[in-house]
Amino acid sequence: MAPRLKVFVTSDGLTDYVVAVSSKAKALEAWGVRQDVFKEGAAHQTDDPDLMKAALAQAGEVLRRPAGTRETMAKVKKATTTKRASGPSKVQLKKAATLERQLTALDTAHDRAAAALERARADLDRREEDLHAAHETQRGKLEASLNAARQAAD
Repeated sequence: MAPRLKVFVTSDGLTDYVVAVSSKAKALEAWGVRQDVFKEGAAHQTDDPDLMKAALAQAGEVLRRPAGTRETMAKVKKATTTKRASGPSKVQLKKAATLERQLTALDTAHDRAAAALERARADLDRREEDLHAAHETQRGKLEASLNAARQAAD
């Protein structure tokens, strides 16, 4: 036995939406509404013969017309949904490859800069050692000359 169809109506203030289905839950599903607009009083079952005739002729389909008018009902176009590919898109793959290249280039530049800094530090360390050695040599010579001059003066 086929379920008895009922006609339900809701409105967004500008448009009336009518559907013929077997239950309020199916009406909410057909309208794409998650909240219970029946409980809020924004939807109801109708006995209007014109609405019932139009809705029952296209059971399960949401029909619309300007709110509060007696115009002919028009079928609501279903929203088109785009199917998502199972994997990443070409654009996403290209972006990831570009970012990987940029990351590799950044790491390479960092490694080169760090190596150059290490070479510069090593060079500075050698120069510092040479400077200290030259200072000690010069100081030693001057102290020896000073001691010789003091002994000669005594």
